[in-house]
Amino acid sequence: MSRQSNRGTESKKMSSELFTLTYGALVTQLCKDYENDEDVNKQLDKMGYNIGVRLIEDFLARSNVGRCHDFRETADVIAKVAFKMYLGITPSITNWSPAGDEFSLILENNPLVDFVELPDNHSSLIYSNLLCGVLRGALEMVQMAVEAKFVQDTLKGDSVTEIRMRFIRRIEDNLPAGEE
Repeated sequence: MSRQSNRGTESKKMSSELFTLTYGALVTQLCKDYENDEDVNKQLDKMGYNIGVRLIEDFLARSNVGRCHDFRETADVIAKVAFKMYLGITPSITNWSPAGDEFSLILENNPLVDFVELPDNHSSLIYSNLLCGVLRGALEMVQMAVEAKFVQDTLKGDSVTEIRMRFIRRIEDNLPAGEE
């Protein structure tokens, strides 16, 4: 019996390592394809956005999470359910703005950066920028326009990785006349 449960754990670890290495290969290729880090950062955000647009359906089906009533509840679902489900981590939620429209996700350990060191000539590369795009894309599909950006990164010598989330506006459905 213990052998069976060991295999499951080993398989998950192998899958996460494969994902991490594959992501690293993707970022490496983008660095070769584009002339500067800003273009790579934009591509990673764009790819993440496209993933988020599709991933939200899987998330809603698998998590059985209902509609969030405010941005605080959304933050909890992102940190405690989504990150746990897809990356196996639970970031902490901190630094709420007084208006309640901004918060930070603190990732003690970012699984995307395992085995990674940024070369000196890529100091402005936001290696995990894909995550910001995923968050923007997924939340847009549930009618929330947000801004997501990295403000701290362990790859750049910071003690933690911090993603700053800012609520921009609720997106209204523009249904054709007569379809409500």
